Amino acid sequence: MRKILEEAYKAMEHAYAPYSQYHVGACVKLKDGRYIPGANVENAAYGSSMCAERNAVYAAYSLGYRRDDIEALAIVSDGKALVTPCGACRQVLGELLCEDTPIYLRSSQQERVTTIQELLPLAFDEGSLKK
Repeated sequence: MRKILEEAYKAMEHAYAPYSQYHVGACVKLKDGRYIPGANVENAAYGSSMCAERNAVYAAYSLGYRRDDIEALAIVSDGKALVTPCGACRQVLGELLCEDTPIYLRSSQQERVTTIQELLPLAFDEGSLKK
């Protein structure tokens, strides 16, 4: 767990957060031992911003990895309150991670290990689209 958190903190150093000043880093640990970082990137048109955890997971998918290749996800911030994925990230993670993939959350004063199943109960997923 230590290495994935270290990599997430390294990613946080690259966050671009001129509006919120809230820096977030994320890291996907793959089963093949590779680490994929992500950082939040803000934009004056807030809807165009992208969260760190989506950047990391999308990067892994862009390299050809899929949910079964992901061993864990870490999300860290420099805030006092525990960092948690926003609603959009929860929806994305619900589809792109396995239900039991560990998600390590850490802020300057708090930490927790969870799963997407705990973060997004009763998720809208592919089964929800069936008539």
